[in-house]
Amino acid sequence: MRLEHDAVELTRKLVGENSINPPGDEHACASLLAALLERHGWNVKLQSFGPRRVNLIARIGGSDTKADPLVLTGHLDTVPLGETRWTADPFGGETSEGRMYGRGTSDMKAGVAAMICAALPFAQKSHARRGITLIFTGGEETGCEGAIALRQNMQLGRASAILVGEPTANGMSLGHKGCLCFNASAKGVTAHSSMPDLGSNAIYEIAEAVLAARDVDWSRYSQSELGNPSLNVGTIRGGLNFNSVPDAAECTIDIRTTDTMDHAVVSADLRKRLGERICLKSLIDMPAILTSKDEPFVAVVAEVLNDIVDSGAGAAVEPMSFFTDASVLQSEMVAPTILLGPGQPELAHQTDEWCSIERIRQAVSIYENIIDRWCQQC
Repeated sequence: MRLEHDAVELTRKLVGENSINPPGDEHACASLLAALLERHGWNVKLQSFGPRRVNLIARIGGSDTKADPLVLTGHLDTVPLGETRWTADPFGGETSEGRMYGRGTSDMKAGVAAMICAALPFAQKSHARRGITLIFTGGEETGCEGAIALRQNMQLGRASAILVGEPTANGMSLGHKGCLCFNASAKGVTAHSSMPDLGSNAIYEIAEAVLAARDVDWSRYSQSELGNPSLNVGTIRGGLNFNSVPDAAECTIDIRTTDTMDHAVVSADLRKRLGERICLKSLIDMPAILTSKDEPFVAVVAEVLNDIVDSGAGAAVEPMSFFTDASVLQSEMVAPTILLGPGQPELAHQTDEWCSIERIRQAVSIYENIIDRWCQQC
């Protein structure tokens, strides 16, 4: 079977290209996909946003130039392997008992491959009214850098709907939480540790800030279909040696937000809570997304899932706790957005990450049917 028509083999090929971020290197994956699409008549553009950092946008039109296209999107970068030794080659795409193993299989090269294989034949479907835009980004794992670069360079255009191939085990998720991430830092005065009264310990300042952040009362925020907000202190650093009073310390604070939260208000509240001695620097500011169940696109996707997966599969699965490029794309394109991909969400970023081969093939069929049904409508 030719590579471009077999999503499993294309997934294996993509997994074989190391696109771990940091440092980030999406060039090989993007070039492979660009060549496939161009051979099938797509208009392809590669956008660079750094050395070997690449976004891919591919477009093909329908018969109605006034109808906004369907957008299919995913990211090409992956997270690091971690310290634990893998039992499978993380770049080998090895298969066993119906699973393909490798970094990025679930998150989310299988989703990208399935989208490509579903979209390739669209060039021959001149009768379709809506066209398609494919957006495959770099830098998603470190704060949607690629998607932000596309927005800043006004490359995104319009959309009638957005389908994000993030891992949902081929269920339909109507939204995900947002993210507010900060670096919190404190300054002190150094002194010999035997005379701590002559200094000011920055670690103590950060420790108090961590406890203050931990005890935020989230009940003040309205309930949401996205669930409750959360806060995590992920890193903490301070001090250079045991016998000195540290004059600098810092930590990171990661808040996962809902659609009922105003990020400006949350940021202001946190600054007030931590006090003037703590300097807060924003690292990531991504809004939550939530699509209404009443959107016609939701009905189309639900029908497809009921036809292909099993009875009742069209019901929406729980919103995702992680954030995605949809935070950038949806806010710019203002279109109903659904997360749906073959990967297992709980396997994202895990050692020995894998994806079900059956679900990869099933995703191709799901995407093909969504494309056919939605692109006929206007």
